[in-house]
Formats: sequence, structure tokens, C-alpha cells
Amino acid sequence: MTSYRARGRRSPFLVAATIVLLLLVGGVIGALVSRAISRGTPSEASSHGLPSSGSPPSTSAAPPTLSLASVTPANGATGVAANAPITVAFSAPLSNVSPLPILAPTTSGSWSASGTTFTFTPSTDFLPLSEITLTVPGGPTGVIGRAGGRLTQSITEQFQVANGSVTRLQQLLSLLDYSPLAWSPAGAQIASTNTAGQIAALYSPPAGTYAWRDRGWPARLRAMWQPGVDNVFTRGLIMSFQADHALTPNGTVIAALWNSLIDALAANTANSGGYNYALVSKIAPESLTIYHNGNVVLQSPANTGIADSPTPDGTFPVYTRLRQQVMRGTNPNGQHYADLVQYIAYFHSNDAVHYMDRADYGIPQSLGCVELPLVDAARAWPYLAYGTLVTIIN
Repeated sequence: MTSYRARGRRSPFLVAATIVLLLLVGGVIGALVSRAISRGTPSEASSHGLPSSGSPPSTSAAPPTLSLASVTPANGATGVAANAPITVAFSAPLSNVSPLPILAPTTSGSWSASGTTFTFTPSTDFLPLSEITLTVPGGPTGVIGRAGGRLTQSITEQFQVANGSVTRLQQLLSLLDYSPLAWSPAGAQIASTNTAGQIAALYSPPAGTYAWRDRGWPARLRAMWQPGVDNVFTRGLIMSFQADHALTPNGTVIAALWNSLIDALAANTANSGGYNYALVSKIAPESLTIYHNGNVVLQSPANTGIADSPTPDGTFPVYTRLRQQVMRGTNPNGQHYADLVQYIAYFHSNDAVHYMDRADYGIPQSLGCVELPLVDAARAWPYLAYGTLVTIIN
């Protein structure tokens, strides 16, 4: 009997394993192809307008620069109210960590921020005529907006506070004994150490009354006194105070004068030299009379200016004092002179009261000065202090 082997027949288990392997390989290849199609090749990605990395383009940008919109009071402003708020406005809302503007000189008050604006509210008045400097910080550590923008550079502006009251100026000079008039308040006196109260009174003076300290003053001096008026009488008082407090004795009201007045009141450094007044008469025989605290302390013959160079009529405060000096100039006839004079008190331009060696006195002989004998000039000089009024009458 012949036997036959079957050819081409495989085990059913081997066939099944082969089919499974093919399915697995096919699935992997399909996934890779699908992924490649969805991502695209480099050339395909470019055709879709996307970057080769597949990331969307960046849309971030630097925050806009912060700018200063306005400052109130304006730069260069004068006559600013003593208690006026200061506002600094910007182009965008401010960050709550932004540095504050800086004021110089420093003063009591507080800054607040709202939206785009810083506001400073003073708790006490600024001193009269103060020059206030406002600095808005800029740069990397400067003012910053809520969106992150910064002020590129610092900005500095200035303004000046309004002047104080002449009435209060006169009151203070009286309280400090620089005036021949005493002043008494109508109500309670402001404590000398109450700085805020004293500064406020510089703008709104309290009511009060004046009275002459002494009765012996001549009518001409009494007529010059005018409450609340800045005239030569008041300027003389100012100059006298300035000379005693290291200020230029020129009668000009500046912030330093107000500050010094308040300091002197707090320290109770009143004038101890009394009040002086000089009266020059050009009526023959010419003479000089000096009053101190209402009493006549000197009467002397005097020479005033000749017709070609007269001594001016009027009232003038002493503005410069020298122990001696060589006076140089030209006489009306063209001749030059160089005269050594002593005990000099200038009161008007180049005109002064001083000693001059003359054969006689009591007649016009000078070129505008008031000339005295040596002994009388030496006696007069201490009374002819800065601010002392010299009246020339004809």
C-alpha cells in the first residue's frame, strides 16, 4: 500500500500567529502615517503659514511708556495759596507700588494716589514766599504704571507760595520790640511755640491795637506810621531786624525773613537796642537831631549839600555803616577829591551822615552828605544803626 504526505499544509497555530503579527505591524505603520499627515512635512507646514516648529507666533509687547500729563500748581507759578493741594497726573493708572513725588523743603502733609493722579494735601501752611521744588522720580526705579510702563526720566518743577500779610509783619516786629509802637492782640495770644498757628497767622493776622511806647516822638515820625502799609517806616523796621539776624539789611521781604521772625518769636530774642530816629534840618543854622526811645539824645550843627549837589529831601533808612573810609569823587569845578571821613552811615545813594573836617558847621558845604564835627559824629554813629530813619527837611 502506498502512503502519501500532504504538501503545503501548515499548522493552524502558526497561521494564526502570523496574522496577528501582520495586524500589529499594519496598525503601527498606519498610526505613523496618520501622524505624519496631520503634522505635515516641513514643506507642507510652510504651505499652511505656520512656523516649522508648529508653535503660534508671539503676541507679547513692551508696556507703553508712562508720561506726565499735568502738574498743579504749574511750573513757575507764583502767588500760590499757602494750603493749596499739589496734584501730579499721568497718562495711565498708577501701580500701588509706585514711588511718590518728593517735595523740598519738606512739609507736613500726606500723599494719596487715585487712578492716574498723585495728590499732596498739606496739613500746615507753607511759609510765605517759599520756593517749593517738586521732583517726580523717573527711570528704572521711578514712577510706574499699573500696566508696567515707567516714566523714562525724573522731572523737576518749582512754584512760589504767596506772600504773607504786611499787617502781621508789623505785628511781629512790634512783638519783638523793633517798632516804637507796641501791639496787643484783641483775643488770646498765639503761643510763640505754636509754629503751625504762627504760620497760619502770617496770612490771616489776628485783630489787635497799637500804642506808641513813648510820647516824645516828633509829629513827622508819627505821621509816617500806617498800619498794614509797606512804606519807608515799615522797611526801616525790617532792615533793623535783618541786621540783627544775619540777613541782608535791605528791607526786602523774602521767605527767610518770615522764617527768622517766627524763630525769633519762639526763642524770645527781642530787640534790646530800642528805636532811633534822625531829623536833619536844612533851615539855617543847619542841624541834626537824634531821638532814642522818644528822647532827644543829640543835637549837632550839620552841613548839607550845596546848590549844585543838594541833599535830597525825604525820609531814608540807613543801609550801610562804616567806621571810616576814603571818599573819592569829583567836585562841581572838575577837581578830584579823596577825603578821609569817619563814623559813616549811608542813607541815600552816596549820601551819608559822617564826620568831615571843616572850619565851621551849620551851612551848605557838602556834595549831598550830612557832615558833623568829630565829637558829635562819634556820638551819633551808634544810634544810626541799620534801618534807622533819617528825615531831611528844608
